[in-house]
Amino acid sequence: MGILDTFRNEFIDIIEWTDNSNDTIVWKFPRFQNEIKTGAQLTVRESQVAVFLNEGKLADVYQPGRYELNTANMPILTTLKGWKYGFNSPFKVDIFYVNTKQFTDQKWGTKNPITLNDPRFGMIEIRAFGNFSFRVTDAGKFMKEIVGTDGQFTTEEIANQLRALVVTKLTDAIAESKLKIEEFASNLEEFSKFGAEKLSDDFDAYGLKVTTLLVENISMPDEVKKEIFELSRLDKIDMQKLTQWKTAQGIEKAAESGGLAGAFVGVGLGGIMQGGIANAQQGGGAVPPPVMQIFVAVNGAQTGPFDVPALTQMAQSGQLKADTLVWKAGMAAWAAASTLPELAAVLNSVPPPLAPPPL
Repeated sequence: MGILDTFRNEFIDIIEWTDNSNDTIVWKFPRFQNEIKTGAQLTVRESQVAVFLNEGKLADVYQPGRYELNTANMPILTTLKGWKYGFNSPFKVDIFYVNTKQFTDQKWGTKNPITLNDPRFGMIEIRAFGNFSFRVTDAGKFMKEIVGTDGQFTTEEIANQLRALVVTKLTDAIAESKLKIEEFASNLEEFSKFGAEKLSDDFDAYGLKVTTLLVENISMPDEVKKEIFELSRLDKIDMQKLTQWKTAQGIEKAAESGGLAGAFVGVGLGGIMQGGIANAQQGGGAVPPPVMQIFVAVNGAQTGPFDVPALTQMAQSGQLKADTLVWKAGMAAWAAASTLPELAAVLNSVPPPLAPPPL
């Protein structure tokens, strides 16, 4: 390398940045010890701005375009430098390129559940997640407030701070909404817009803007979701029909563990319930109450199930007594017949034993 090459490398005359990444927000032009000569060519591409810092202080900010650096188009820097010779000598400044494109698909989510006090279900924990996009709108403010002298600043370096802001503001928005727990899913778009508005001032303080904010889901515990589905059914189904349907379901479940006889009664009662409900829907009058079906332990063996006439006959024949073990759908274990209120009339239908005749 000759002396002319050495001298030529002392000065920088072309300044530009071609971004080949997806996450770089700020990139420092590598000036090192080289000086920028007067008349150097500065290229700022679309979705970029160039920020000049003089001794750590903000000087000039260049918007997209091509510039020949001279006194005419560097008013602030020229004033700061105070050159006496028409700005004809080389100079040294720090040059940062700031990416002003949108940085999309920034994920956010609640690390800890949000606790709400629902008027019907009490204290409930919910979670939310989604994504947001942002861009730099004030490069000077962003440099001063966030970047400092970082030579290459990426989205990852600010992502946690921005996520914390998003979660905090949306948590407040959810708490202030006073919506019922099941109404959150139908108001995701409104929450997204409201959240973006609440974040505007916080992002602006960093020289940033939220371009989009999406609340993808607000989830609730499975048990609460199940209760909400049940409540929605109650609004559509007659209470008497629902009670009878639940009773039929319980009998069918009991029949699964009650042997062949239990299976037959389950199928039979299912038919009775379906027929009764169908008649009610067709205007055939009120649905008759379900037939009482009770199993009875006779000589240590399960028998039945029996309806009221059969149970009355068994009581009169001495097969069913107050201490006889019985079971019906919904009972956890066999119990004495006297403990079932519905068997009181059956047991009372048996006359007491006759007193012996007087001697």
